[in-house]
Amino acid sequence: MIKETIICYGHENVKATHRSTLEITKEDYLTPRGDCIICIKANKALKGLSDELKEALKKGKKIKIRIIVDEIVDELEAFGDERLSFESDVSMVIRKSDYVDGRTLAIRANKAAKDINRELVEKLKNPGQKVIVELIVCDESRSIDERG
Repeated sequence: MIKETIICYGHENVKATHRSTLEITKEDYLTPRGDCIICIKANKALKGLSDELKEALKKGKKIKIRIIVDEIVDELEAFGDERLSFESDVSMVIRKSDYVDGRTLAIRANKAAKDINRELVEKLKNPGQKVIVELIVCDESRSIDERG
């Protein structure tokens, strides 16, 4: 199993209201306009992820993203894509769409920022709140729906 853990922190400007993306950033600030950002001060961005994880995502593997704050856990699923470049050394973006750029971690996600558990989002609004984000690569590269 390929698994990577990211440590990041909450911020009072976390809104988590974006309809199509979710972002984790290494930046140490967040403006009220950053409605897709769920945590700041991440200990790694795309460039810092393991080669093993990047290779699996470039093959289109499915990834589970678990967001853990205290006892609250929310989970989403998305997919890798051969177009991923893992260029960003500042952030990582999970998208519901098929759009890929240098900041994209995964696409075709089943949740965006607005879909995250609201109790968890309330905790993300606390500056200094520790957040654990687990990236877990699944064996299958297509969802059950696509396999029929």
